[in-house]
Amino acid sequence: MDATAWDQRYAGTELVWSGEPNRTVAAEVTGLPAGRALDLAAGEGRNAVWLAQQGWTVTAVDFSAAGLDKARRLAEQHGVAVETVQADVTTYRPESGHHDLVVVAYLQLPAEVLTPVLAAAAEALAPGGTLLLVGHDRANLTDGVGGPQDPAVLHTVEEVTAALAGLDVVRAERIRRPVQVDGEERSAIDTLVRALRR
Repeated sequence: MDATAWDQRYAGTELVWSGEPNRTVAAEVTGLPAGRALDLAAGEGRNAVWLAQQGWTVTAVDFSAAGLDKARRLAEQHGVAVETVQADVTTYRPESGHHDLVVVAYLQLPAEVLTPVLAAAAEALAPGGTLLLVGHDRANLTDGVGGPQDPAVLHTVEEVTAALAGLDVVRAERIRRPVQVDGEERSAIDTLVRALRR
């Protein structure tokens, strides 16, 4: 989907996604000392706003103006500041060595497009900084529910970790995420990778 399509999706007054942070992002970040965070493909800003509530100085990047408008409103509702940058993450180049945390949540792109995004994300990390990626795993097509149905945009642990040369991968696995389907709890399968800059 391009920026126009996402603008249309975010056009309503209600949030498309929950105003709460992604549970995996919250679990993986809790306990890290707050610093400068970059949320790539931030959408409506739920993770960025939560990070700001935890004391992080946050920059949220997305190509959807409508999504970023909602992110700013959500931040205002929660009494926190989030810097927003309207940019396509496939061409956006953050400041090198500047961020203590880079979050890439549910950015579903073909591996050949995602790889340079992750390289730029890794380059943006300060020494000791954390890169956290969570997204729909390719195994979700056969063993999970929901999410995109195009295998080309689904992650694998192997493809993501291969794109993080120069970082120390500290966690890389497929995880199950509970979702409600017709009132019944089912599982979606996500890729989770956490890596550190030496």
